[in-house]
This record gives sequence, structure tokens and C-alpha cells, in this order.
Amino acid sequence: MTNQKASLPKSKSRIGVAFTVARIGGFMANISKKKLFKRTENGGNGGGGLGRGRAIASSVDLMRASSPTRLNSPISVSQSPWIFQLPSALNMFDQITTASKGKQIVMFLDYDGTLSPIVEDPDRAFMTNEMRAAVKNIATCFPTAIVTGRRRDKVYEFVRLGELFYAGSHGMDIQGPTKGYNNKYKKGNEAVLFQPASELLPMIEEVHKTLSEITKSINGAKVENNKFCISVHFRCVDEKRWGALAEQVKSVVNQYPKLIMSLGRKVLEIRPAIKWDKGKALEFLLESLGFTNSSDVLPVYIGDDRTDEDAFKVLQSKGLGFGILVSKFPKETCASYSLQEPSEVEEFLCRLVNWKRSMGALLSKPTLSD
Repeated sequence: MTNQKASLPKSKSRIGVAFTVARIGGFMANISKKKLFKRTENGGNGGGGLGRGRAIASSVDLMRASSPTRLNSPISVSQSPWIFQLPSALNMFDQITTASKGKQIVMFLDYDGTLSPIVEDPDRAFMTNEMRAAVKNIATCFPTAIVTGRRRDKVYEFVRLGELFYAGSHGMDIQGPTKGYNNKYKKGNEAVLFQPASELLPMIEEVHKTLSEITKSINGAKVENNKFCISVHFRCVDEKRWGALAEQVKSVVNQYPKLIMSLGRKVLEIRPAIKWDKGKALEFLLESLGFTNSSDVLPVYIGDDRTDEDAFKVLQSKGLGFGILVSKFPKETCASYSLQEPSEVEEFLCRLVNWKRSMGALLSKPTLSD
């Protein structure tokens, strides 16, 4: 696919850096790649980074805090005052739909921990048939995107719905719908791709092979190639070995200045050190859909991971839409509402579909003047 360049007026975008991208829905951007790459000692964008000089104990503390469980988090959401600060999106459903009056809802959904449960084997993170139906229905009502750290083709295998946008590798690999939307997000016979770090693919593959080899000595460690990112899962690793694993991974990543390491839910994430994350992906998709005016759109982003905070921060800073955190336990977050688990996400999506359909039915009813 041939990349095209154009200048985006400053008044139309808050994406402050630039790169060469493929055309998607008529939206293009042209930005200097020198400004795109940025390596920081604390792990780059999104928080949760692990710096080079931190001690093993500090790394383990961060890793332990990355995914609280019932065993080490005695207070659940329903028992905590936190629920009043971050109320249930189900309880506040009417407030959310009222805010959408005169606006187009656009749905953004994380995958792991949001549409599917967190499981020990990431290759078996399957969504239920009921959840798939809920996502399919929501996509018939609103533009919908899956935004995930997974590689795009892998999450597509899980979801298997052509009506959606898929933003894999934390938004570094975006594909438009393969059907619906009058095919306006296609170029020729292919869905349009957006890949700002494609030049780093050989390096990422090299690092994946190295990490796969050196982590073999740590039982339970799993290295996943997410195309533009690498995930080192430690959910099944004995906690006594977490420090050793973190040091092994850092020793490799430190050899590649264009890569950074950050922390997710029981996973070490290695990705390009570019100023791009799920928040930037959200902005890009909104502009691709033509929603440059915040008065026209109500984005709703649902996610459970630290990397989703980048999207929550964008919505909070712009006073735009709502972030919904999926968590059973209190967390520091920039989200506006909460849901406790994927089953509640499914219920929320179903209620939103029913609300949309009921509104359509009301509008279609004849009036006395007719």
C-alpha cells in the first residue's frame, strides 16, 4: 500500500507529533519521525515503566502491584468508598445515555479482561458467544473499535467480526472494517492499515527470538509476539522468580534504544519508543471517522489495564465522553465509571443496544400530524 502525506491543520488535531500513515477514511497526517521516537528512563508513555537503574526489589514490587487479586486485596469495589468516586456504569446508565443527546456514540473496547476473562494461557482468552453477539450488536448501532495490546490478526481470530475497527499492538496497527460502513474505510479490496512503526519490525522480531530463548530457564514465562509489541507474561511464574525475569528482559531491551519496557497486568510489555499509545489511537480513530468537533461525538472507552489509562486520560483532558474501568478492586484511574468484570461489560453493551433500538422505534412512530 502506498503511503500518502498531507498536513493536518493544527486546529483540527491535538496529535502533536507526526508520521507517515496510510490513508484511512480520508484522514492523513504528516509528522517528523525524529519527534516520533522518544525513549525515557521510566519506561516511556502510559506509566508503569521500569527504569534501567531500579533495583530488583523495586521491579518486583511494581510487578506485584500490577494485578491485585482477592488474596492481597481484601476490599472489593462493592465494599469500598471508591465505588462512590467511580460509580458503576450500569447504575449510572441513564446519565450516560442522557449525555449522548445530539451526539454520535463511538465505542472503544479493550479485549483481555474486558471482553474476555484474564486466563493463564493468553492463547485461550476466548470471548463467550453471548459476548460476541453483544459486540456484533453494538457495532450495528455505533462505530466500534477493539483497541488492544494483542497483535491485530490474533485478536481478530478471537472476535471474528468484520464490522469493527481493530487497533492492535496498543494502536500501532489499525485496520478498518472489512464490511459495512459503505466500504469507505477500504482502499481497493483491502481494509486500510495504519502502522507508524513498521520500520522496526525486523528489530522487534529479533528481540522476540532473543527473549524466547533466554526466558526458557524461568518456568511459566511466556513470550508473545504481538507484531509491533512483545509481551512477556509472568502470570504463571513463581513470584520468587519475578525479579530474575525482569532483569533478563531489561538486559535485552536496554540494548535497543528504540524500544521501551512497561508494565501491564502480570505482563512486561516491550514496544517501540514512539509517542503513540491507546490514547493516540483513540484520537486518530475519532478523526478518521470525521469527529474533530467534540460537540458531535460521545466516545465511550471500556478497558481494564494500565495501558487503557492513556485513553482515559485523553477523554478526561478533553472533557470528552466517558472512560469505564473494568476492575473488581480499587485502582487509581482517570476513568469516569466502573464495571467489575466482563459479564458486566456484556450487560452494559446489551443495555446500550436496547436503548438505541428503543430510541429508533420511538423516532419511527407516526405522530398525529402525520
